[in-house]
Amino acid sequence: MRSLLSLATAAGLLALASIPALAAPPRFDNGNGAYKTGVYPNLFVEAGYRPAEVHARIEATFQQLFHGDPKTQAIAFSAGKNERGPLMYITDWANHDVRTEGMSYGMMIAVQLDKKAEFDAIWNWAKTYMYISDPKAPSYQYFAWSCKTDGTHNSEGAAPDGESYFAMALLFAAHRWPGGKGIYNYQAEADKLLHAMVHRQIISAPGKYGPHTVGPMMHKDPPMILFVPEVMPDPFTDPSYHLPGFYELWARWGPKEDSEFWLRVAEASRAFFPKAANAKTGLTPSYANFDGTPHKNRFPQSGEFGYDAWRTASNWSVDWAWWHKAPSERQLSDRIQQFFESQGIDKYGPVYSLDGKDLGATPGLTHEDHPAGLAGTNAVAGLAATDHARAKRFVHALWNMPVPSGNNRYYDGMLYLMSYMHLGGEFRIWGPQAAH
Repeated sequence: MRSLLSLATAAGLLALASIPALAAPPRFDNGNGAYKTGVYPNLFVEAGYRPAEVHARIEATFQQLFHGDPKTQAIAFSAGKNERGPLMYITDWANHDVRTEGMSYGMMIAVQLDKKAEFDAIWNWAKTYMYISDPKAPSYQYFAWSCKTDGTHNSEGAAPDGESYFAMALLFAAHRWPGGKGIYNYQAEADKLLHAMVHRQIISAPGKYGPHTVGPMMHKDPPMILFVPEVMPDPFTDPSYHLPGFYELWARWGPKEDSEFWLRVAEASRAFFPKAANAKTGLTPSYANFDGTPHKNRFPQSGEFGYDAWRTASNWSVDWAWWHKAPSERQLSDRIQQFFESQGIDKYGPVYSLDGKDLGATPGLTHEDHPAGLAGTNAVAGLAATDHARAKRFVHALWNMPVPSGNNRYYDGMLYLMSYMHLGGEFRIWGPQAAH
């Protein structure tokens, strides 16, 4: 069943993309957002653009990033076939590798836009080359976060943002395209991954830099996602990994024994965001302690608003749009949009101190004067913002930016496209009754 796009009023004040509201057992609080109502605002239409041109922009961006010029536009590449079907990988063009971050984003984009062929080919490559199936390996049941384009592992470590998007994309796929077998039994694959994220036993083995010891991806108390599942004396988190909107769905559709745990994780993340965000700017650090303070012990830029942190405002804003459970998320969106507008809505840079000092680009990365990925996530903050006039200005600023191309098209392009989908009402909750 496809979602319907309709104008809310004859005056065209608000465009809404709607699908039927989703039912849940009585013990769940369904909130008052899109999960309950089935209504997804189209902030582009609210800002004056026509629904047809918004959809066309999303489709054209997908085609450019997934099927465009391989030298200047595409980040997705076909890689032949195996016994399970076609293979496709998404590459970080600037770093010449394949990352679980991008692969899982690609799957999420594909399931949202009903691109099953691309979804299956990306998932097949991930399971074929990135998945760690050796029970003796420390990262058993996870995915190597970085590989060469031939599938060789650059690292045996795992990054929980990739696993999180893999799991959510698989659950949506189970509802849109049911009945698959083997690795295409999406529900079974999601259940195995979610179970491992919570319950994976600690495994240690020799490694290039000494013993490599890995456990669950979720910290139990407080119940939060870890930056990495490596066992360390000072575990910490990454604010941009926190996805309370997803956790609510995992509580409903994932392994039943972990339902209450995922609800606690969602509430912990909602309480964490205001602690991690600077009280003046709304900026969050790239890495943080569980109390929200910046984690500065291991990485030079970990206490700054860097490339990972671009995603945090989008995460809390989508959570608000889907659930309407944490009004503090609205205040955070107002705060961060106010800050970036003060920096020049068409010219702010990629990296800042938490109190708002422009730090320029991270050493070793191609300089970006005004990155499209951050412009996208800042516009998505408008889903929660209360200052609608200012939110529209961010929407217009994003609309005026071209699809990322060239050396930085991977990360910028993925965030740009997903931001368009969020703002255009085409990034939705696909529940069981959504299956065709």
